[in-house]
Amino acid sequence: MRVLCFGSLNIDYTYRVDHFVRKGETLSSQSLQVFSGGKGLNQSIALAKAGVSTYLAGAVGEDGNFLLDILGKAGVDTSCVQIRSDVRTGNAIIQNDKEGDNCILLYGGANQAITREQIDEVLEKFHEGEFLVLQNEINELPYLTRKAHERGMKIVLNPSPMDEKIFDIPLELVDYFLLNETEAFGLLKKDGHPEGRTMEELASDLSSKFPQGVIVLTIGSDGAIFANGEKQFCQPSFPVKAVDTTAAGDTFSGYFIAGMLEGMRPEKAMEMAAKAASIAVTRPGAAPSIPERREVEEALG
Repeated sequence: MRVLCFGSLNIDYTYRVDHFVRKGETLSSQSLQVFSGGKGLNQSIALAKAGVSTYLAGAVGEDGNFLLDILGKAGVDTSCVQIRSDVRTGNAIIQNDKEGDNCILLYGGANQAITREQIDEVLEKFHEGEFLVLQNEINELPYLTRKAHERGMKIVLNPSPMDEKIFDIPLELVDYFLLNETEAFGLLKKDGHPEGRTMEELASDLSSKFPQGVIVLTIGSDGAIFANGEKQFCQPSFPVKAVDTTAAGDTFSGYFIAGMLEGMRPEKAMEMAAKAASIAVTRPGAAPSIPERREVEEALG
């Protein structure tokens, strides 16, 4: 079974800072590192490292060729990525503070230059029952979602970054929602759900709103909640000293999807995903921090 991740590829400029820069402040960084990034790239690498046959579709500028080399070395098929001469590769400005937290400023670049022609051409290569993984860092998502559904593909959505464009997507066609607390509130806000809901109540609310979909709600150091309308449970996190949380959610997503593809019980897939994410946050960078399947299995014992 193959997975198509149709998403973003970024060049990440990561600055180590004592604290996040404030309004009107000029702050000197302690270091600058340049990494590969973008949720499409990160989740594709996580899927490939988890042992899944993974294809990435998207677009880069001519300054992004090195991203394709990194993906290829990780085992991701990049034949569906366009190299554009008219636009630069998307990029992210990331601040990492001394607690290991981050804040991110995105520039879409080539990620916002996806055409319907490219979508049609890519989807022709995939079949009923195969998985399509989406995030909110490329354009034409409503068209892409409908066309993939028409082909009978299973649709996985990580609604990040959360904004009003999410509601242009036919969400009733999504089979899996992988999201954090902020994104969950964003999806439910139009229904008037108040602040102060517990995480368990948030997951239940999402299941009620999207009865066709599986909900996986990540809640940081408290772990993650699985809900599918029939059962709901919490997977605790594995305590570690965080260095960089940038790719934690993408690592979790990739490993969870891998587990589902392999027919694992949800409990087992959630445990594997949580362990993979716990390893990723102990390392700097986004894609470079994602562990190999062997490492995760050894850590689980």
